[in-house]
Amino acid sequence: MIQNLIKFEHIAWERPHEGVKQKVYSDGKTRLRLLQFNEDFIENDWCTKKHIGFVLHGEMKIDFNGTVKHYKKGDGLWIPEGIDSKHKVLIEKGKHVELILFEPDE
Repeated sequence: MIQNLIKFEHIAWERPHEGVKQKVYSDGKTRLRLLQFNEDFIENDWCTKKHIGFVLHGEMKIDFNGTVKHYKKGDGLWIPEGIDSKHKVLIEKGKHVELILFEPDE
């Protein structure tokens, strides 16, 4: 069922990996994820998925195959799908980030 109002407070936190928790809403085609990363998160493999999002709080860095970009509260991100946009999230010691991502559903 498609909802016009998504109440994240009614969605349980999931912990898919160490150092990250998320709340997910999906309509079967697109998913909306509220994510929180902390310094315990380590991304071992390169991600080649598409991400569109907005940083709500905190800060993070994203390594785009050796080019590191800094994202902070108020920044948007638009990462195309594919090997040319492969990336890894980096969270520095003592830092955290909360962001919202809009993605194709898997």
